[in-house]
Amino acid sequence: MNILIVFDHPYTGSASENIPHNRSFSAALLAATKKGLRASGHNIDLIDLHKDGFNPVMSSSDLASWRKKEVMDPLIADYQQRLLKADHIIFIFPIWWEGMPAMSKGFLDKVFAKGIVYSEPKPGSLFKCLLPNLKGASLLTVMATPTFIYRWLFGNPITKMVFRGTFRKMGINSLKWYSYSGMEKLTLEQREMHLKKTEKLFAEHWKNK
Repeated sequence: MNILIVFDHPYTGSASENIPHNRSFSAALLAATKKGLRASGHNIDLIDLHKDGFNPVMSSSDLASWRKKEVMDPLIADYQQRLLKADHIIFIFPIWWEGMPAMSKGFLDKVFAKGIVYSEPKPGSLFKCLLPNLKGASLLTVMATPTFIYRWLFGNPITKMVFRGTFRKMGINSLKWYSYSGMEKLTLEQREMHLKKTEKLFAEHWKNK
């Protein structure tokens, strides 16, 4: 499969090593995921939002272009073309204030454009996905909040936004969330164990996908 990974962390995907002040568990997850996917024979296309200098803010001119189904930003046009080739999308980012970082939200706001990524047959109806190959999406998130508290106290806002509010609305129902909570409290060896499990997951369980 062609797997499109959308990565969002200020340190970029290069911060996967245990280097003080330039280390990110999200980046380490990215490295483990890529290694596992390659072992299972998948093709990987990485969008590293911070490395690309993506601007997540929707300006008035951006909104006007969005409404006219025009694409003025060459980076957004490039992202949309890469989406059209994807069989599966994997988002990797930290959860801040119980939601996604600005880059990821801006990616959905600006790149998932009506008439290009989806269509709305009639007002108020479910959308139609215009990505011909897309079969599913996955989320890998890192947060300090324990997962059970995030689910039961806060109501699992990330899956409501990304899965229910975006992909299911477009008719994509093969969706999976992998939550990594409390990683900052673990030893280096324990974190490495989680990374090895992630690599194994994408190497073995994704072989037949």
